[in-house]
Amino acid sequence: MDIVRLIFAIILPPVGVFMQVGLSGAFWLNILLTLLGYVPGIIHAVYIILKR
Repeated sequence: MDIVRLIFAIILPPVGVFMQVGLSGAFWLNILLTLLGYVPGIIHAVYIILKR
């Protein structure tokens, strides 16, 4: 299942984070990072998925 989350983290970072943590603060932070720049959103999403 982590592979699917990582694929979503690269394509749509907030979806990958949502699949991992739900509607928590990390999800909203990832949306903000993705809006500010796509690459920071990807880095944050991969970090959240690999951390848990």
